[in-house]
Amino acid sequence: MSAHAESHGEGGAAHATRGGYVTGFVLSVILTAIPFALVMGGFIADERVTAGIVMAMAVVQIVVHMIYFLHMSAKSENGWTLMALIFTAVIVVITIAGSLWVMVNMNRYMMPPMTPTSAQMDMSGM
Repeated sequence: MSAHAESHGEGGAAHATRGGYVTGFVLSVILTAIPFALVMGGFIADERVTAGIVMAMAVVQIVVHMIYFLHMSAKSENGWTLMALIFTAVIVVITIAGSLWVMVNMNRYMMPPMTPTSAQMDMSGM
């Protein structure tokens, strides 16, 4: 085993190159500029479509950051960093989905119904 290989240990992480960092930076700028232009320019009338595109760009940008800046891949550290990432993503999805489910059900079953007459009575009592 050469001295160069010994200095990197058994992790097998890829070397960082200037070109890799520049590529990651350019992709990050593009993936930031496109959603910014969509929101500020109002090119798409439906806000839900715009929000969907912005979220998709955010997910792609997360992947770009993980590959180009954090150097995460299936090869690094025998795949354990990728497994830790997948586990973290599953926990985050479960937490967000569970929180939204609880909030929707609390709103549906615990809030009194708002009718125009009840709202007027509340305002007249002030």
